[in-house]
Amino acid sequence: MPENLEKIIEFLEKHHTLSLATCKDNQLSSCTLFYAYDKQTNAFIVASDTKTEHIQNVLENQNVSGTIHLETDIVGKIQGIQFKAIMSAFKDERKVYLKRFPFALALNPTLWSIAIDSLKMTDNRLGFGKKLMWTRE
Repeated sequence: MPENLEKIIEFLEKHHTLSLATCKDNQLSSCTLFYAYDKQTNAFIVASDTKTEHIQNVLENQNVSGTIHLETDIVGKIQGIQFKAIMSAFKDERKVYLKRFPFALALNPTLWSIAIDSLKMTDNRLGFGKKLMWTRE
């Protein structure tokens, strides 16, 4: 596994919410979702109802982007991820998501996979403006 990806995964596994941006017919939508990171598929697994605007957008346009970040006002500690991905209905077992969020079992959620195409991580702990990049081959 590339060193850049190892550092990015370490960050992803410490957090649990992402900001997602979708678009349909040039109309943008954004939301915040809980995620479980699936290391085997390099994807975020999220839960969302099919009636939401962002899922309605995804059903028409699977291209999404988003962010995950550490909230801090200390410049030297800034860390964050920007990603581009393809989002689709999750067809695998729900263990990854339900292990991370066991309370969701009672909700019987509809799960979605956000298959990551590229990641860019800013990590000022490694030097001001330091970027770690990863792109799916």
